[in-house]
Parts: sequence; structure tokens; C-alpha cells
Amino acid sequence: MNGDIDLIPNKTMCKIRSENGMVGLVTGGASGLGRATVERLIGQGASAVILDLPSSDGHSLANSLGDRCAFAPADVTSESDVRSAVSLAREKFGRLDLAVNCAGIAVAVKTYNFKKDLPHSLEDFTRVITVNIAGSFNVIRLAAGEMGKNEPDADGHRGCIINTASVAAYDGQVGQAAYSASKGGIVGMTLPIARDLAPMGIRVVTIAPGLFATPLLAGLPEKVQNFLARQVPFPSRLGDPAEFAHMVTSIAENPMLNGEVIRLDGAIRMQP
Repeated sequence: MNGDIDLIPNKTMCKIRSENGMVGLVTGGASGLGRATVERLIGQGASAVILDLPSSDGHSLANSLGDRCAFAPADVTSESDVRSAVSLAREKFGRLDLAVNCAGIAVAVKTYNFKKDLPHSLEDFTRVITVNIAGSFNVIRLAAGEMGKNEPDADGHRGCIINTASVAAYDGQVGQAAYSASKGGIVGMTLPIARDLAPMGIRVVTIAPGLFATPLLAGLPEKVQNFLARQVPFPSRLGDPAEFAHMVTSIAENPMLNGEVIRLDGAIRMQP
């Protein structure tokens, strides 16, 4: 092949840093993977709206990141809350180019506790499914409507939606029935939604992270954290949220990534 051929023409690249800067909405953006994503977007020249619960650190984080960051106190399962967050992006920054779903919850409960003769709480199972699947879909559908108003670029691109699943969607552990089901649901809806939105030039991609140093894992004893880190083939450590954020911006900038689930896990395959 001729080394002078430009295989990826510049006109088709979706740049984070441009004249006006990309505008992103990040759910769960006040902590963990979401916070790292917001910080990277701002650092790369984009603007960002943090969507997180009113009780989160979203307000102080937005203030610390300057004028290109805003906080929208919201519950991802609320249509009115998410509509307000999407409207904030438009009102403050002029449009919405990128939506990143990082908000999620988990419970660790076996399907049936035979020692206590107690089944898994249906309420807890339903809550995890509602927040993780329905909450993500709520953001997807409303963000897509806003992105559809964007002028397409030369490639017809109007926006990008990135969801967060988990390796638990494939390698669920004991006590993860609810969590694995919710993340499996996110994996399963990635391709059909990408196909739904393709005519409008809106891409949909999902990241399935492995073991990352998030507040959830940080609360575990150091001995447990070290044990989990050793399960990762390479690099044998917990993932850094900044590495997740790097993947987000890589997806946002590469227009051929669409309808795909990307494992970001150091080659780990969780064993029973």
C-alpha cells in the first residue's frame, strides 16, 4: 500500500477539540468513571454537563472545572429531570454532541438464601434493572432527540452515545443476578439502538469495563483489592478511571465505531 494514502480523512473525524468544542452530557458524572470522563472532556477542550443526583458532589465539581462545565441535578429514571439536563446543555453550550451513561447501581444478593429461607428481594432486583437499563435508555432516547437537531458534518455525523455495561454481562459472579442482568440488557440494546439512530447519523457504542478503581471497589479492604487486581492478566492491577475516560474520547473521535461493545478489562475473564 502507498504510505502516502490518508486512510482516515480529517473531514470524517469527530474532534473533541474544535473551534467551539464538543458538548457532552455525562450521567453519574460526579464520581468514579463518570467524573474521570468529565475531567478528560474538559481537559481536551470540550464542554460538559454533569448529570448526577442532587446529593452528589456535582455542583462543587462543576465549579472547580470552570465555565465549560455545568451541573444538572437529576435522577436518570426521571423523564423531566433528564429533559432539563439536555435543555441545560443546549441553553448553556448551544447543542449536545455526546452522551455518556455512567450512572448505575448494584446489589450483591444470591437468588435464594437457603440458610435464611429467604428469596432475593424482587424490589431490589427491579430497582437495579430500572436504574441501569431504563435509566440508560431514558437518557439515550432524550439525548438522541437533541442530537438530531445538530447540523451533520461531511460524513453525516450528528452525535455519539456511549453506554457503560460491565464484564459482569458475560462473566457474572455469585450474587450478581440483578447486576449482570442489567448490564446484559445494556449490551443487548446497543446494536438495535445503533440501527435505529443510524439514519440520523447518531452512533451508539458500549464499553464493558472490568475491575476499575472506583469508589465502589475503594471501599473494600486493601487485601481484597489486591486479590482482585491479581486476577487481571495484564496489566495486573485495577483499571484507572482515566483509562475508561480515554476510551470514551477515542470512541467519540472515531466515526467507524458504532453498534459495538468494547471490553476494557486487561483480558480478565471472571471465574466462578
